[in-house]
Formats: sequence, structure tokens, C-alpha cells
Amino acid sequence: MSKRIVILGAGESGAGAAVLAKKEGFDVFVSDMSAIKDKYKKLLDDHNIEWEERQHTEEKILSADEIIKSPGIPKEAPMVKKAVEKGIHIISEIEFAGRYTSSKMICITGSNGKTTTTSLIYHIFKAAGYDAGLAGNIGRSLALQVAEEPHEYYIIELSSFQLDNMYDFHANIAILLNITPDHLDRYDYCMQNYVNAKMRIIQNQTPQDSFIYWNDDPVIKRELDKYDIKAIQYPFSELKEKGSIGYIEEGQYKIEKPTPFNMEQEELSLTGKHNIYNSLAAGIASNISGIKKEVIRQSLSDFPGVEHRLEKVCKVGGVQYVNDSKATNVDACWYALESMRTPTVLILGGKDKGNDYNEIKELVKQKCKALVFLGADNTKLHNFFGSMGIAIRDTHSMKDCVEACHELAEPGDTVLLSPCCASFDLFKNMEDRGEQFKTLVRNL
Repeated sequence: MSKRIVILGAGESGAGAAVLAKKEGFDVFVSDMSAIKDKYKKLLDDHNIEWEERQHTEEKILSADEIIKSPGIPKEAPMVKKAVEKGIHIISEIEFAGRYTSSKMICITGSNGKTTTTSLIYHIFKAAGYDAGLAGNIGRSLALQVAEEPHEYYIIELSSFQLDNMYDFHANIAILLNITPDHLDRYDYCMQNYVNAKMRIIQNQTPQDSFIYWNDDPVIKRELDKYDIKAIQYPFSELKEKGSIGYIEEGQYKIEKPTPFNMEQEELSLTGKHNIYNSLAAGIASNISGIKKEVIRQSLSDFPGVEHRLEKVCKVGGVQYVNDSKATNVDACWYALESMRTPTVLILGGKDKGNDYNEIKELVKQKCKALVFLGADNTKLHNFFGSMGIAIRDTHSMKDCVEACHELAEPGDTVLLSPCCASFDLFKNMEDRGEQFKTLVRNL
């Protein structure tokens, strides 16, 4: 009898995992508590894979030899708890896909900057003519690519939720950008649990592998002492700190090894302090992978950036509108505010994940002329920012929010959507929030 694999969640990762499991000869069943999108139903049907939606049939799920869980499903979900009690091994789609490929894995994690860094590395690899696939949190399912269109390299953005259920997977190049409080609602409000998940990026690394990390991050610095790191270490920092091999010096972007490389900082297409780190991490990974200097140089200067991440939408009446809907935690908003050079009307709000707004308090004082709250419940924001003497508007729809910003902003100002919060209270997801913002702004 063939082993039975059950997949919980039939989105991009779940449907892809199902196709690979079927190809590898498993008895496969897919179950999703929500409705399954038509394109994934078609994919499952085309491969004769049994699926169910809007329910979990217990006997069909708990008969599994192994369960592949979508990263969106928390460990507290009743069916997940039952599977754990029964002793069924639960893994992520990335872990499963890793068993069926010997391609080079370049894996990126961090609380902030991972989508930009992942996209930038992919941009450089494609420019160099490398056979690379984009996977993980962005791009197409790794499992589906391994099953149907394998690549020599995979550039993979990994969330803490994906790392949680990874055990034997091994990154050839692991990149850890930063660790700041995020998703604490999924980690029993314990920062160390979240930190431990992020540190899993280096598990199973060998002396032939590489570990790239931000040398100035106090959490990473503290954690490194706890691990016996076998991989070659490539720390980077904004300035030439002790031991950093990537940094900015006298207006030059510099990497010392494996091959010395430098270019003018002003030639980098990405601006703002946080993007220096993203550009350094991407440059080091590309350098390790043997990509020619001129390709790295060109790619770092012509990278178009990532949608919903400090994305300049347009200017209306002399006011610049910027979509940073991807800023779903306080730290991401800090970086956005840090890069502002004009008086700013800041849009905050959404589903709060246990945020501490003290981190941005000083920057809000320095940079913001007004705050527009956009959420189902803005009480916490009013309580925190209400006494700061800054103009505040309270809104509960993107239409009202953009109108309020339009009234508050004057020529020369910037309106910045950098909400600090998840979007699920009013929007389908952070992309939907960003799209609505862009559409309404363009119609002003």
C-alpha cells in the first residue's frame, strides 16, 4: 500500500504539494476549511487528486502517514491539534519539496525586507542567465516547480510559519535579514518562540554552505552564540563593523568576499537605509553564486522594486502618494518613515498583532504632520497617538481614508500608506489594501 499524504489548505503551496505527492506515488487527499479557488480545483482535478472544501473530514485526514500543512493554518487549529495528538508528522510544503530535488537553495528570511531581497536576487540571477525559480512566500509553489518545471536554483522567501514545519530541509545559502517582533499572536506572545523559528534557516547547513546575516541586529548577535554554525559566515552592516564583509564606505557599496566587489552607492536603484541591507544581502548571495561583477552591478542599479513596498503611486496636486501596504508590522513602518524627506500624512491601522508603537513615536513626531487611522477599530491608535498634538482623522474605508489624506496634504507633502498592521479587518489581504489605495489615488 502506498503511503497516505494529506494536505491541509489548497492554496498555492497546498495544491503544488498535492501535485508533487501524486507524482511521487503517494495516496493524496486535500482538505480546505475555506472555498478552494477555481484554478487550484482545476489543477487538482487534472491530476486526479481527491479534494474537499469548506470542511475537514476527520477520518480521511487522521488516516494520514504524514500531513503537509499550509503556513496560514495555525498550530492551534482543531484538526492540527488532533493530528499532533495522534502522532502524525506535520511538515511544510517547502520541506516536502526539498526531498525531491538536489537543486541549489537560496533561502531568505527576516521580519522585514525579505520580499525585496528575494525579488532582487531573482532579478540578478535571471539577468545572469541562471536557470532560477522564485518560490516560497512569493512566486509559484516550490513543490509544483519541482514536479513540473525543475530549476537549477531556487530563490525562496521563507516566513517563520514555513520554517516552523521544516526539519531536514537544507539551505545552500541562508540569508537572515533581521529579527523584530512580528506575528507574536501566533507564537503565544513569546518573542523567543518567534526568534527560534527564524533561526531554523541555518539548520542542517554544512561547511560547504553560506550564511549571510545582518551584523548589527542585537537579536541575531545574541542568538548566534547558541548555535554551532558550520556554514561560511558572511555578515553585513551599514558601516564597516568588526567582521562585516559587506558595508557602505565613503559612498561606496563594498563586498570583500568571496570576490571583492564595489560600486557607487548612488547607483543603487533602491533607496533608504533598509534597502542598503537588502542590496548588500542580495549582492553577497550573487557573488557567492559566481555571478559576474558587471551583471551584479547592472542589476543592482536597474531593479524596479517590489509592488506595495514603498511604491510611488503618483503625484496629485503636488502631493506624492506612496503605497507601503506591505508594512504589516511596526518595524517596517519605522523604515518607511526613516526614508521620508518631506512632511508626511501617515495612514495607520488594521488588525494589530500585539504592536508596540513606541518604536515609531519619535519618527512620527519628526516627520508626520497628520495621521489617518484606517481600521475596523482604531481605539488603540487613538489611545497611543491621541495626546501627541498631531492632526488625526478616523476612517473605516479606503475611500474615506484617501479623501481625508487629500484634504490634509498640501503641495510638497507625502501621503504614506504604511499601516503597521495586518489588513484582514477591512481587506482581503495587504495586496487588496494596496490596490484599493492606488486606484482611489489615481482617480483623485
